[in-house]
Amino acid sequence: MVATIDSGFLNPTRLGLPNICGWEAEIAATHQNIAQSTDPVFLPTTNLKLEPISAGFACALHMHQPTIPAGAHGELIGNLQHMFEHPNDGDNHNADVFAGCYGRMGVFIPELVAQGCNPRIMLDYSGNLLWGLQQMGREDVLRHLKQITCDAQYQPYVEWLGTMWSHAVVPSTPIPDLKLQIQAWQHYFASLFGMDALRRVRGFSPPEMHLPNHPDTLFEYVKALKECGYRWLMVQEHSVERLDGSSLHHEQKYIPNRLVARNSNGEAIAITTLVKTQGSDTKLVAQMQPYFEAKGLDNQMIGSVSVPSLVTQIADGENGGVMMNEYPRDLFRVYHEIRDAGGNHSGTVAMNGTEYLELIEAAGANPDEYPAIQATGQHKIWQRVDPKQATTEQVEHAIASLKSSDDRFHMDGASWTDDLSWVKGYDNVLEPMSRLSAKFHQKYDRLVSDDPTVTKRADYQEALLYNLLLQTSCFRYWGQGTWTDYARELYRRGKAVLG
Repeated sequence: MVATIDSGFLNPTRLGLPNICGWEAEIAATHQNIAQSTDPVFLPTTNLKLEPISAGFACALHMHQPTIPAGAHGELIGNLQHMFEHPNDGDNHNADVFAGCYGRMGVFIPELVAQGCNPRIMLDYSGNLLWGLQQMGREDVLRHLKQITCDAQYQPYVEWLGTMWSHAVVPSTPIPDLKLQIQAWQHYFASLFGMDALRRVRGFSPPEMHLPNHPDTLFEYVKALKECGYRWLMVQEHSVERLDGSSLHHEQKYIPNRLVARNSNGEAIAITTLVKTQGSDTKLVAQMQPYFEAKGLDNQMIGSVSVPSLVTQIADGENGGVMMNEYPRDLFRVYHEIRDAGGNHSGTVAMNGTEYLELIEAAGANPDEYPAIQATGQHKIWQRVDPKQATTEQVEHAIASLKSSDDRFHMDGASWTDDLSWVKGYDNVLEPMSRLSAKFHQKYDRLVSDDPTVTKRADYQEALLYNLLLQTSCFRYWGQGTWTDYARELYRRGKAVLG
């Protein structure tokens, strides 16, 4: 039974606040129902059978626009709205094209299905973007998304992935806010598409494909994901390593792996992962490269079970000429090729992540037998510290020693690129971010513990909003200047709200 939403929840639209809190109990009940149930999400509706499939390809589209304090009167607006209002600045002339990209899968999927194709797509939209679309009144875009999300006819073809609400990169997000970011996205998604749609969200796509490698941060991240009902996590190939510190074997990238997270208290937790291969170039998805890569792969063994290899890839769904212009052409061309060759259900086929996992596990694949991996760099720590008997002091001493002796060792995590840091040179954003988070938790943690309905209050919701917004990665991506000024203003407002 799916939980219903408390009708007494405050009206965030009237208050100008997004739905990011207040339904914790209802959402937790949904997760509990999922955890206690063995009912799959996609298995009852998939039109695929495992036996005739040799390989699959799973493509995801990542969509994001930050929230900025840049409205006509300084109000919070989505960057897409700012692009429309300032068309002559930089690449802002692409605003209308971007808006079209945000809704077009709601057009493409029904067209492909009507044409006898068997498409699949995974969608990753930040909470900022979804809120910004709603603020702008872009019901045309949201209507397209609602059709492929809520219409049972299209549910077998589309999978939503959860993410951090305000596109916060995990390694530099204060640990107490990891779960708040995850839950905020779930709240907003449920407010748009309903609790039943949220029940079907089992995979998680981290912003910038950023995976923390500090033992305690990774442990708390995986713990939060599992507590919020997520079954699997997408990871970047070079952000993980085998337990002996070596790179993943070639074949290993195309089957599920088991990410093991150990903390400095000797605790361990694990979650299934699908590995995003190769680089971050949008050409990989825009030109349907995962399909062509999958054509060269075959079945593999997990324990005693033969499973298809799976090529998993994600790219920005709107950025760059290749995504804006070539993707629609190649998407249809490839699916028509598959259909015309009689390959909708055999050989190399499109699959979504949860669908793939449910199919292979129904065939007998055991998640405990997936290859064990860990965050990159952790092998060096566990060479010096016994992970089963670790203490905080031992782990921190090992990290400090490694940093002093190995100039390539760091605890900044790894993302889609190694030549960009969301930490170095951004103390003027990171320090206020930490202060605001600490102030938020100092004010509200005990109140919420004593009375969970505090999260329904407007003051809590507004304070939470500024806390989460300041953690948006964009304020540490574009360098010093306008974007760090935005961060400074968000901090000022958040501090004022918290008193």
